Amino acid sequence: MEIVPAHQQKFTHRYMVVYPDHQPRESDPHYKDFHAYRRKHVDTAKCQFSVDRGGDESECDLDHPLELHHAFIEYALLGNLRDIDGDGDIDLDPSSAVDLALIAADFPGIDTPEEVGEWINSADNLIFLCRKHHRGAGGVHSAAYSSYVASQYVRNMILPVEK
Repeated sequence: MEIVPAHQQKFTHRYMVVYPDHQPRESDPHYKDFHAYRRKHVDTAKCQFSVDRGGDESECDLDHPLELHHAFIEYALLGNLRDIDGDGDIDLDPSSAVDLALIAADFPGIDTPEEVGEWINSADNLIFLCRKHHRGAGGVHSAAYSSYVASQYVRNMILPVEK
């Protein structure tokens, strides 16, 4: 059996994410929760990538502050929250990208617009990542999911492409 020699392969992913109409993030009544969570935990937080590796920070960017990442749903994907039926409570615009039944299946008890709004900026949906593992070439926002997960087990698997 012939051995394939070690090699590098460049990947380019191009796709479009469709965001529904939504209010500016600053108008979200729970946005303050995001900042409060960050302030409360940032001093003792660790990059979740390193936590998943048993505390190994050898591939983390320790020169920049940790960043807070929405692990499952970004705020903008929630859609337009407003009082649609005039009863004074928040309703989820039917054209929203978020399917409450799908969220409730994975997160029991999160099945109303108010609960989803609170959950989005809660510890259940927030993780700290270093800049490299958040927005870098091999970060959760840049690499394909399968590559990101595999990189937790294969050291230095994802490298930035030289310009």
